[in-house]
Amino acid sequence: MKRRSLAAAVLAGGPVGALAAPRLAAAQQQVMWRLASSFPKSTDVLWGVAEMLSKRVADLTGGAFQIRIFAAGEIVPALQVLDAVGGNTVEMGHTAAYYYIGKDPSMGFGTEMPFGMNARQHYSWIKEGGGREVMEDVYRDQGVVNLPANNTGAQMGGWFRKEIRSPEDLKGLKFRIGGTGGMVLTKLGVVAQQLGAPDIYPALERGVIDGAEWVGPHDDEKLGFHRVAQYYYAPGWWETSSQGEVMINARAWDSLPRQYQQVLETVCAETNSWSQARYDMLNVAALRRLIAGGAQLRIYPRDVLMACYRATQETYAELGDRNPRFKKIHAHWDKFRRDTQSWMRVSEDSAANFLAIAERG
Repeated sequence: MKRRSLAAAVLAGGPVGALAAPRLAAAQQQVMWRLASSFPKSTDVLWGVAEMLSKRVADLTGGAFQIRIFAAGEIVPALQVLDAVGGNTVEMGHTAAYYYIGKDPSMGFGTEMPFGMNARQHYSWIKEGGGREVMEDVYRDQGVVNLPANNTGAQMGGWFRKEIRSPEDLKGLKFRIGGTGGMVLTKLGVVAQQLGAPDIYPALERGVIDGAEWVGPHDDEKLGFHRVAQYYYAPGWWETSSQGEVMINARAWDSLPRQYQQVLETVCAETNSWSQARYDMLNVAALRRLIAGGAQLRIYPRDVLMACYRATQETYAELGDRNPRFKKIHAHWDKFRRDTQSWMRVSEDSAANFLAIAERG
C-alpha cells in the first residue's frame, strides 16, 4: 500500500487496506483552515515550514484537512499574527512567541531567553521538562494553543556598520532586535526596535537603524544585510536557540477532531526537526560566501558579553518583581537550564572543546 493510503487508513481507525484514501477522505470531517505566517517567502526555511505543514497535513488526512498558507503581509503584518489567530481572523499562524512580550513578558520563554539553552535543551524543556505545562495558560490567555514547529538553532549576533569594541559602543545604537534581548540592551543604552523581516533591510539601508539581527548566515544573506553593514557578530546571546511555533485559535483547536490534533502535533514535530537540520547544513556555505564577499566576522568582546549578562540578570529580576507569572516560569526554566547545562558540560562541551584544541595541531 502506498504511504499516503496507509497513513489515511490508520487515521481512520480501521484496518490497513480496508479503504482507499479518496474514499476515506470523503468519509472524514472536511476542514479548511488558513495560516498566517510572520515570515516572507524569501526566508525559504521558515516559509518552508508552513509549506511542509500544509502538504503533510493534507497527505496524512487523505486531503480532508486543508491548510492554506499566507506569507507575512498577505493577510496581516508580520508582527500581528498572534492577534489574528487569537481573534479568529485566521485559525492558525506560524510565528515566534517573543514578538508579543508586550502582551505578557512570559511569552519570551516560548521562543528563547537571553543566555538561555541550546535548541536541544529548549525542546527538552518544552516536551519533557514541564515547559509546555507551565506555559499553557500564557498562551490560553491570548486565545491560542501552541505547537513547537521549527528551530533555527543558535543565531548570530547581528550586523553593524561599525565595530563593537566595548560596552560604550552600544550607547545610542539603533538596533533591530526582537524579544527580551531588546529589553536587556536598552539597559546598556541601545535604542531597541522590533521589526518584521520585510522591514529590516529598508530601515538599515536608509539609516533608520544602525544595525540589525535576524537569524543566521543563510537567512541574513537572502535578506541582503551584508550589502549595507560590514561587521557580522557572534554569538547571538539573546537567542542561543530560537523556537518558532504554530499558534492555533483555542476554540478551533478544541473543536478539532482528536485525530486531526494528533496529525498537527506529529507534523509540527517533523517540521521542527527538519528546520534545524536544514539550517545546520545551509549556514555553513552561506557564512563562507558572506566572508568571501567582504563581511567581517567578529566575536563580541568578553567585557561586552559580561555587561550583557549582568543586564540580563537584572532584567529577569525586575520582570519577576512586576509579574508573578514571569517569576514562576523563570524559576522553572532556570532550574532546568542549570541542570541540563551541568550534563552538557560533561558530555557535549568537553568533547567539542577537546576536538577544537586537537585540530589546531
